[in-house]
Formats: sequence, C-alpha cells, structure tokens
Amino acid sequence: MSRRSELDELLARHGTLGAAAYFLRQRGRDLDEVTARHEALRAALTEVGAAVPADWRRGHVERADLPRFLFAPEDVVVAVGQDGLVANVAKYLDGQPVIGVDPEPGRNPGVLSRHRPAGMAARLRDAGRHTEERTMVVARLDDGQELYGLNEVYVGHAGHQSARYVLTTPDGDRERQSSSGLIAGTGTGATGWCASIARERAAVPPLPAPGDAALCWFVREAWPSPATGVRQTAGRLTATAELELTSESERLVVFADGLESDALELSWGQRVRIGVAARRLRLV
Repeated sequence: MSRRSELDELLARHGTLGAAAYFLRQRGRDLDEVTARHEALRAALTEVGAAVPADWRRGHVERADLPRFLFAPEDVVVAVGQDGLVANVAKYLDGQPVIGVDPEPGRNPGVLSRHRPAGMAARLRDAGRHTEERTMVVARLDDGQELYGLNEVYVGHAGHQSARYVLTTPDGDRERQSSSGLIAGTGTGATGWCASIARERAAVPPLPAPGDAALCWFVREAWPSPATGVRQTAGRLTATAELELTSESERLVVFADGLESDALELSWGQRVRIGVAARRLRLV
C-alpha cells in the first residue's frame, strides 16, 4: 500500500506538468525536487512488488481507499511511505504483520517505516516470525460502533472549535468541559501529537512506551467558566481503565491517526469510552 505522491496530487489539481511547475515556481519551489521524490516512491514500489513471491496473491491499495478495503487474516501488509502510513493502515488490521518501507531514507524519521526496499523477499518470507507488538487505542460508542488507532484518537468538534461534553475519569470524577477536543494516545503516538501537547504543559503524566499497555490523554484548551471546569485536563490510563465522554453538543466526531474522513459521530447525549485496545499492531 502507499499514498499518492505530491506530484500525483499536483497533476490531479493542475492537469499538466507545465501548470504544476508554474504553480510551484510561484511559491519558490522546484518541480525537479517533487519529481525526484515521486520517482523514489515509484522505484520503491516497483522493487517491493518484484520481491513478492509469484505464487502469492497480491493487491495494491492507496491510503484514501483504506476504509473500503478488506484485509484477509493471512495477509502480509507492506506500507511504502512515511511513518504515518503504517499508523493509517494499523486501524484496519487485526494481527496481520506490517512491514514499513521508507522510500526516502534520511527524509523520514523511520520510527515505523524502518526498512529499505532492498532485501524485501527475505523479509516477506519471515514476516510473521520477527515482529514487535505495539499498543493501540480504541474508542467505543454506546451504540456499538468502534474505532481503533495506533497513535491516538481525537474526540471533539469536527472543525476543532469548542466542544461541550461531560468527562468521567476512571475514578468516577465527573467534570463538564468546553474545549477544542480531547486526545488519547499510545506510546507510539507519544512521539507525535501527544508530544506536541506535552511540551506545552508545565506538568504532564508519564508518557508510555510503544509496547506499554497504557495511554496518555490530554484535553486541549479547556475553558473555565461558571458552567465548565479545567481540573481534569491530562492523565494516564492503565490497561483496564477507560475515559468516558458524554456529548453535550449536537455533533462531535471521533477519528484516529489523522484520518478525519473516517470518523464516528456523536449526537447530544451519546457516550464514548476510550481505553487500551485488545488488538495490537504486529510491526516487522
């Protein structure tokens, strides 16, 4: 699997290479750089595709189509792209091993996409035997819908404006809040969005490691008023603990790992519970 390159997106928007080049020049950028990155991705996809054994069933899916793609239990998933692509696919898997391939070494951190295209044949054959498990987070609505994430889940207004809700912590403390949303993240996500929030706080809970069965959570920009409080704005959840959020807005959304197009919706009075998922990512 992969996602469209920047060049693909420019051509979809502008139609021709000439128009794309003019658009980039107006912004002080060069088409050659974009083209080189596109070719690096294509070369990596070609090399990975050639490494797949001839008798294996194969398929290719783009990031935008993940919500409509059905993975089989015996699949081995190869994500060719930046680290976030591994997080994007993780929420749709249940035990299948994932190999993250970095097409541009040195440009990406390589936390999840840690392999190079070369040598993929051996990695594919041994994919199920050399994996590490990473904790995932799950959000469950009171109507039975579920949403999984590898990095984090967000609960709040679809436009990141003020969301009103009642937050209940694992010890039973309830607080009515108005904020720009709540983030609950794993140890993998503790290097991303959660890390950005934690750096702005004077006191934060200990952030979990990627394999820890624990989550960290943060309320963004809680607003103090006669009707809303700011006591409960950060914490840590153990494996069996859950946060509960009851919507007091007409429409709140829950999405994971930045995929806002694949979201659950809460109407007034609906509840969502957030905790450590039993499902885990198997990262090669």
